Amino acid sequence: MDLANQRLETCYEPIHVDVWRTNLRLSNGAIYTKFFTDSSEIADLLSRLEGDNQRVTKLCLATGARWSESASMTADRVIHEKVTFIRTKNGTNRTVPISPEMAKEITKDRRHVLFPNANYQEVRRTIKNVAPHLPDGQGTHVLRHTFASHFMMNGGNILALQKILGHSQIEQTMVYAHFAPDYLNDAVKFNPLMKIT
Repeated sequence: MDLANQRLETCYEPIHVDVWRTNLRLSNGAIYTKFFTDSSEIADLLSRLEGDNQRVTKLCLATGARWSESASMTADRVIHEKVTFIRTKNGTNRTVPISPEMAKEITKDRRHVLFPNANYQEVRRTIKNVAPHLPDGQGTHVLRHTFASHFMMNGGNILALQKILGHSQIEQTMVYAHFAPDYLNDAVKFNPLMKIT
C-alpha cells in the first residue's frame, strides 16, 4: 500500500469532524457555506463581471487556482490547453488542463500578460454582493473552494484534486472528501469479484 492510500485510510473517519472548514455554523444556528453551491450563483457572479475580471474568475473556477496565481498568468504559460501556475503558495509549479474554449478566451489578442486590467477589489466586492452570506475574509478564495467542492460533487478523484490544487499533504485536500456522495461505493464497483460471473 502506498503512502497516499495509507493517508487516505487514516483520513476518512475524521472528515466529518472537519466539515466546519467548509461550512460554518453561526451563533444563531444558520449554516453558511464557503463556496457557491449551485450554478445559478456562479452564473450570477459571471454576469456581473466583464473583461479581465470575468476571465480571471473563470480561470479560477476552471482550475481551482488562487486569484493571485490566475491574475498573474502570462501567455507563455498557456500551452496546448494547459496552464502552468508558478510562484504558488507552496513554492512548486503546477500544470492544470483547461478546455480549448477557455484557452482561446484567455489568450485572445494577448501577447504577454493575459489580464492587465484585473481588479481584485472590484471582484471581491462583486462576490460579496452576489453572496453576502460568505464569511468575512473569504474574498476571491471562494472561487477555489467552489472548484474543489464541485469537482468532488461531480465525481472527481481526491488524489487528482490534491495535484490540481497543489496541496503538499492529502489531509489538506480531505476536507472536500465528504462532497463525493458515492466514494465508498467504489468498493462494490471495483472489487475483483465483480469480474467473476
